[in-house]
Amino acid sequence: MGPGQWPIALATQKINATARSDGLDLCFKLHAIDQMRDRGLVMGDVLHVLKFGFVLDDPHPATQPGFFKYVVTAETPNSAGRKIGVVVIPDGQSQLKIITVMWRD
Repeated sequence: MGPGQWPIALATQKINATARSDGLDLCFKLHAIDQMRDRGLVMGDVLHVLKFGFVLDDPHPATQPGFFKYVVTAETPNSAGRKIGVVVIPDGQSQLKIITVMWRD
């Protein structure tokens, strides 16, 4: 069973802390890698969003019971002033699964 649903502020804190952790375990869906390539974004952009971004919307259930998808949003030094959204499923410990990457403006 997953970590359950978190309020927006707590989700932001937990995702940011996990992304800054030395034990971070990132997992990417192929779709996310394709989206990054199509937008000219790199791993550093995704990490920046996860470390410094904010969850602004309520989460949606993931396919596995007890897990939820969150959209973390931020501008990055490489995004030319545009906001990037990273859809992520945290496991509540050290793993962040990246589902997709998109423009949010």
